[in-house]
Amino acid sequence: MNWPEIGGPVEHTDGLWKHTCFEAFVHSVDELRYFEFNFTTSLQWAVYQFDSYRVGMRKLENVETWGTGQPGLGKANANFLVPVLAAMCECRLGLSAVIEEIDGTKSYWALAHAPGPPDFHNRDCFIATLPAPDAP
Repeated sequence: MNWPEIGGPVEHTDGLWKHTCFEAFVHSVDELRYFEFNFTTSLQWAVYQFDSYRVGMRKLENVETWGTGQPGLGKANANFLVPVLAAMCECRLGLSAVIEEIDGTKSYWALAHAPGPPDFHNRDCFIATLPAPDAP
């Protein structure tokens, strides 16, 4: 496999899905909007919000590594993630990976695949559930 080199700057980087990358898609069962989280072994990351299926994509770069003030998702800052997820009630998750071989061949892995070519944004792939938190 062609793994991104471990280490380097911990920073928001677009286009991670073009090579070996791990992804998580999260949406509330009550909303069209959803979030895409991308991670690699290089420590680069990306977070995007979409208004609906592949519409209104925008970067979320205001995520900081715990206690450092530095961008990154090594340990996501609860000031960002908790309000986002708490506001979503019950969530559905799609977990996926793009794996690139040394020769450039790619394979696409997910908990579930929708019919047709790989499309991790398709809600048919969001099969894991994250229950709403209990009220305090």
